[in-house]
Amino acid sequence: MEGEIRNFVMVWTLVLISLTYCHTISKTVPSGTKRLLAISPVIVLFLILPLNLTTISLGGLTSFFIAWLCNFKLILFAYGKGPLSSSQSSSLAYFIPIACLPIKIRNPVKSTKNGERPASEINQRGLKSPMNYIIKCLVIVAFLPAYERKDRVHPVIINVMYCVHVYVGLEVSLAVVGAMIRVLTGIELEPQFEEPYLSTSLQDFWGRRWNLMVTNILHPAVYLPIRSISSRAIGRKWAALPASFACFLVSALMHELIFYYIGRKEPRWVVTSFFLLHGLCVAVEIGAKKALTSKLRLPRAVSGPMAVGFILATALWLFLPALLWCDAEDKSRREAMAVVDFVKETWSVVRFSSIMKASR
Repeated sequence: MEGEIRNFVMVWTLVLISLTYCHTISKTVPSGTKRLLAISPVIVLFLILPLNLTTISLGGLTSFFIAWLCNFKLILFAYGKGPLSSSQSSSLAYFIPIACLPIKIRNPVKSTKNGERPASEINQRGLKSPMNYIIKCLVIVAFLPAYERKDRVHPVIINVMYCVHVYVGLEVSLAVVGAMIRVLTGIELEPQFEEPYLSTSLQDFWGRRWNLMVTNILHPAVYLPIRSISSRAIGRKWAALPASFACFLVSALMHELIFYYIGRKEPRWVVTSFFLLHGLCVAVEIGAKKALTSKLRLPRAVSGPMAVGFILATALWLFLPALLWCDAEDKSRREAMAVVDFVKETWSVVRFSSIMKASR
């Protein structure tokens, strides 16, 4: 574990240096192909750096932060678009965290013609209360006895627990990162998850509730360009269908890459099947909403459980097996034990120091 921490420090030192370089050259290199060529070595470096880490807690999150989110932001930045091209990112102190961390600074809500909130401005309440995260962590703690006696629990129930564990672990990890940034910079951030188990449709789940930072970066990087191209071929009304499916295709490929970083195993493309299936279903859902009148749509009390049930069933079928193929279960257990041992050793040192001071 000591070697992993040393590599982690090395990786993030290189990330900070590289992003400082990107921020500096933006002052002299105009946006466009020239800037893309200038920062392309950084993009390649960010694809290589996660190979120095092997844990889920450090390596998995780092690969998500820099190989996916940061690289997409840098590509947009090369053409003067995305969050790194905003006025908030003109300062290096803001440029670096916005570039390499899954955070989004809150903006005032803008009204739209139809009165609906844009997908990128779903939540304006800032990060959730600590109690929200504590309750979810307690749910995971309640799972631990079942994990220890898996042979006495039905495998489907264990797998459902794993799915909940993945969701809570990811949400809490991103919330901790967001809280640290808020303390250091004082800026207000949006939450990364908006209670996805309350989704009323697949479109609601993927676009407005699940991992919103990914949605916010795929929208300008993939959705808008594909929609613009598709509108010329099939018209503006149906252009959203291929654009939405393209987002799921890109997400599938990036998940395959992250799973490779975690497990270092040859991909079996199971997780790609998961996202392509959902991309097809979301496209069908969008098309049905456009074709049918609002009177023919299912009530939320029906569509919500159907959507959540479908997501959970397909996750158990395709997503979770792909994650377990990366030895995620064994790695998580070893990393948890390493954290527990570290806390015990730290407590022993602190307690010994207190006793020695009291005896003097």
